[in-house]
Amino acid sequence: MQLFVGLDVSQVLTHLCVVDPDGRQVWRGKCSTAPDVLAQTIETYAGSPAKVGIETGPLTPWLVHTLRATGLDVVCIEARHAHAVMSAAQVNKNDRNDAKALAQLLRTAWYRAVHVKSYSAHQLRAVLGARAQLVMMTTRISNHIRGVMKIFGLMVASATKTTFAARVEELVADRPEVEAVVGPMLATWRHLRGQIGAFDKQLMAIARARPECRLLMSIPGVGYVSALAFMGAVDVPERFASARAVGAHLGLTPRQHQSGEVDRLGAISKCGDPYVRTILVEAANSLISRCRKPSPLRDWALALQRRSGPKKARTALARKLAVIMLAVWRSGKPYAPSVSAVAMTRSEKVVAKAAKSSLLEARDFRA
Repeated sequence: MQLFVGLDVSQVLTHLCVVDPDGRQVWRGKCSTAPDVLAQTIETYAGSPAKVGIETGPLTPWLVHTLRATGLDVVCIEARHAHAVMSAAQVNKNDRNDAKALAQLLRTAWYRAVHVKSYSAHQLRAVLGARAQLVMMTTRISNHIRGVMKIFGLMVASATKTTFAARVEELVADRPEVEAVVGPMLATWRHLRGQIGAFDKQLMAIARARPECRLLMSIPGVGYVSALAFMGAVDVPERFASARAVGAHLGLTPRQHQSGEVDRLGAISKCGDPYVRTILVEAANSLISRCRKPSPLRDWALALQRRSGPKKARTALARKLAVIMLAVWRSGKPYAPSVSAVAMTRSEKVVAKAAKSSLLEARDFRA
């Protein structure tokens, strides 16, 4: 008889609850949050054929991978789904009740399983996240320097990231009272820029070592940061039944509200990794505003921008890029514009029809 185990994890202790196929509680307790202790406790009270359920959280990748290595059948449950069910089903919120609710969710199969990414994907995402934090910090510091200098009538105009420091030093050369404030911040800005450069070298080395990254970079508007961020979010492309599903996975599809005769679409769901979603929107914006080479994707986005505005055009193009990126990754072939995409530029009528079924275009890129 297979038993079901719910784990409510905290940093120090983990509460466990074991139930049978009829929902009766077999055992409930707690132990240290350590994979070897958890595996031994589950083996003692539920046996090796038990099915174990755990919510998504910071410790989830570590626990799931180590527990699966011991031979346990571990299922990761989406935390928002579990919270919605548990908040409606139980009056008192505590760790013991949460563990029992997770076990019952596992028994009834009323849950949404989450793919736990590999350590290599988490490592790639950690590098990208660290780089993004440093970029944000340098932006805040440079904006603060500009604001301080404006108080004294010094304008840092038309300065890029390569000329910003030299321009600031030139303006404060004969203003020691301003240099005393701006100097330390500028030194910090330079140090952070150096660390960003180190991360860029690391990411470029990863991009050169992975052929699938070079395939994704064949798509217009996609650079090595966009490609690596997408690869870190997807991890295993085969886990998607269709390339079109990746748009919903990244939160780039609209929410739907349907009840009776009412059926309307709202804003995008914003599920999934917000960093990857931001990177894809930036790639779409780069393709629209900076790319000068002929591109059916850019023509389609510009036509949509004329009809619906730049915000919707960027979001729609980001979703289309995600679909094409996954299809190219799965096919193992570089990007090549399809005949249907070229035909979209002929007239506004054809563009409108193609926009309605834009996600179907990715079928040309499937393996």
